Amino acid sequence: MRPDARPAAGLSVVVLGGTGFLGRHIGEAFTALGARVHPVSRTGGDDPAQGLTSVRLDLLATEPEEIARLLDSTGADVVVNAAGRAWRADEEQMAAGNAELVERLVAALAELPGPPVRLIQLGSVHEYGAGALDAATGEDHEPAPVTAYGRTKLLGTRAVLRAASERGVDGVVLRLANVLGAGVPEGSLFGRVAAHLGEAARNIARGEKAAVLRLPPLRAARDLVDAGDAAAAVLAVATAPGETVRGRVVNVGRGEAVPMRGLIHRMVSLSGLEVPVVEDPEGPPSRTDVAWQRLDIARAERLLGWRPCRNLDDSLRDLLAPVLPPGHPPLGVTANAPDMEEESL
Repeated sequence: MRPDARPAAGLSVVVLGGTGFLGRHIGEAFTALGARVHPVSRTGGDDPAQGLTSVRLDLLATEPEEIARLLDSTGADVVVNAAGRAWRADEEQMAAGNAELVERLVAALAELPGPPVRLIQLGSVHEYGAGALDAATGEDHEPAPVTAYGRTKLLGTRAVLRAASERGVDGVVLRLANVLGAGVPEGSLFGRVAAHLGEAARNIARGEKAAVLRLPPLRAARDLVDAGDAAAAVLAVATAPGETVRGRVVNVGRGEAVPMRGLIHRMVSLSGLEVPVVEDPEGPPSRTDVAWQRLDIARAERLLGWRPCRNLDDSLRDLLAPVLPPGHPPLGVTANAPDMEEESL
């Protein structure tokens, strides 16, 4: 974190999508530093995981005026948009959650009186599309998304940058690599594998045989980031001087392309389970057909003083621990799997 960062303690932070996977990690990180966190979710109510009460608000059906009233009532200093649609949604639904919602949010922020409220929009590596095999993808790379998710997230990013340029909104976009950690949704590859391993562990405990883990071909290499590291990047943006980050896109990842085949086999190995993995070319395709993604994260270090701290094994253990049954043997304690970065695609 930059030496001239403002303190997080006492900040009023509204986290849209605050009871979701990333929203929870971000809320916990702010709370730990003494910020006043206001999670917002469609259902509202108490969230025992965070020890907070979530504000009930259906963001997909909320007009800018209602969003502005919420921000005013909480005395918001920072808004983190961790809401959106990624899984089990068509392009129209993703557009509503990833683009139209952002348009309403920036409209609300542009009309708020008083000091500007810092908006941190969580973007996605999928906005870029394919990266070059011989170079990391920097923020100046021309986006060419190949999925509905990437296209609609890019629309959200452009809405924030346009509002920062034309309407004075204090907006920043963190373009996140694929995120690992506790609570990853089952719709993702990592969540699907974790859920299968959890079920396999329960079957084995009952004396039954573990089912084969069938996956689409694991030919891709992806940049990844731990959920805790992603939350640390959000904290760094929230506390950075406005002139440093306003109107910027900042990549957040490991700066490495990690082959998915090695990573999935590593998950199985750490679980300690004998679960066969079969790559089925006839099965349902994965969400993206991009073969290679590696982010250039130099801007995050230069502007925010941020670098990833946690290794992949730590992230995978965090992902697996909540889904395995009580009494399961401790997860493997070894260094990162050798040669994962060198495995051929």
